[in-house]
Amino acid sequence: MHHAVSSQDGNLFIESTSLSSIASQFGTPCYVYSKAAISNNFLAYQSALADKEHLICYAVKANSNIAVLQTLVELGAGFDIVSIGELERVLRAGGNPAKVVFSGVAKTASEMQRALELGIHCFNVESEAELELLNSTAASCDAIAAVSLRVNPDVDAQTHPYISTGLKENKFGIDINLAAKVYQRAAQMAHINVVGVDCHIGSQLVDIAPFVAALERLLALVDELAGLGIALQHIDIGGGLGVRYDNEQPPTPQSYMSAILPLLTDRSETLVLEPGRSITANAGVMLTQVQYLKSNGEKNFAIVDAAMNDMIRPALYQAWMDIQPISAGNSDNAVAESAVAKSAVYDVVGPVCETGDFLAKDRSLAISAGDYLCLMSAGAYGFVMSSNYNSRPRAPEVMVDGNQVYLVRRRETIEDLLSGESLLPAAVR
Repeated sequence: MHHAVSSQDGNLFIESTSLSSIASQFGTPCYVYSKAAISNNFLAYQSALADKEHLICYAVKANSNIAVLQTLVELGAGFDIVSIGELERVLRAGGNPAKVVFSGVAKTASEMQRALELGIHCFNVESEAELELLNSTAASCDAIAAVSLRVNPDVDAQTHPYISTGLKENKFGIDINLAAKVYQRAAQMAHINVVGVDCHIGSQLVDIAPFVAALERLLALVDELAGLGIALQHIDIGGGLGVRYDNEQPPTPQSYMSAILPLLTDRSETLVLEPGRSITANAGVMLTQVQYLKSNGEKNFAIVDAAMNDMIRPALYQAWMDIQPISAGNSDNAVAESAVAKSAVYDVVGPVCETGDFLAKDRSLAISAGDYLCLMSAGAYGFVMSSNYNSRPRAPEVMVDGNQVYLVRRRETIEDLLSGESLLPAAVR
């Protein structure tokens, strides 16, 4: 997929904007996204599906900044949401609710009501209990809920256990062997309109075989349902195409679709996809500045101003993310007068008071205090998973479009941090 960062004479650029200029303008830590990379990654799916009736629903959870969503709205994207907050973001970005699918195992009645009121494309229902609640909620709104059942095809995606979702022991979906009965129940409900089938087997998949196996199982179910008089309008094969963080060789959308589409020849159902990471991960980076270099005899530490609250993937998933200086010899003299970059093997760690707070381990870097570093492939599951742990304000987000730079979320202030809180009244103390 399209990678946002390029190097010119040892200086890193996003499109035609140097990362040094962004770091000095907006400070660090800071997230930076490339509009062209987001667009190209989406268009790769669109062109791979040119000959097939389709709906590409970007998975909002990967990166939900409204400028990112707006970029995708303008290209005709639909959206896969997992909460009402995500749905409201899609609306704020100008998205069309009729192109929204609502996933997630724990939808509440009030979330269902809002989605029905807006007229979303469909609910990806994950359990019989949810189906019952949706039917009664739709009845109370005098609406009909379009439904796709998320089935669990029991395919091992062979990815990290936290992001593998298609096995029997995972919390998602309905066992594919029990699905026909649930479909028959759904078809009899007065306020449910059965429109599709859905599965999602995991995230960061770098092999096509599990996708093909899952689709084959879905198609067998579609045919079984047709025999029972239940005709589906769409088949949703979820998301999960991996990206390159290190030396993975994930398939392109083109090669993925050329493995999938032959199975759908002579079938009229619309193909729905829910890509997330593969659209935004390599379209973004996180910038951070080295505060101190420290050695304890055993190890060298590069202590930076970004922490696990800003980017939790390495701490949570032991994710490997590339990290590089943004320019050859880029000291900020306020931090280091006469620093000479010294090459060593470093753990890159942050200010949060947890040993688990690291961005990268055992990396060969030639750096000195004051240097700016760029954490690559940070456009998905980066800012969206950030928190205010240790009372750290959340980082700004910046969108680059050629040589134009837009602040699409300002850095939080201490005022923002405290804005919802209040002291107890004096009498209570």
